[in-house]
Amino acid sequence: MGMVKVTFSLDEETVEQIRRAASRLGRAQSHIVRDAVADYAARVDRLSERERLTLLGVLEGLARAAPTRSARAVDGELGAIRAARRQGGRRSA
Repeated sequence: MGMVKVTFSLDEETVEQIRRAASRLGRAQSHIVRDAVADYAARVDRLSERERLTLLGVLEGLARAAPTRSARAVDGELGAIRAARRQGGRRSA
């Protein structure tokens, strides 16, 4: 992978933390920054605890809600879907 030189403005405390980590680990400062960005990027798409609890609350509410259709109607729809899949669905000639 090729490297690209970029310029960022960082506060003194952040720069000092990068320098300390690089010194302690015996690695280049740019490597420390790359690792930090990779770790951050991996966490960005995860739900926060608050988001997770909100979504669980929504799911629990749905689970408690009365069904909107009978089991017979649901079974009929599932049967129709299965039959359509066996026939090839939306394939065109």
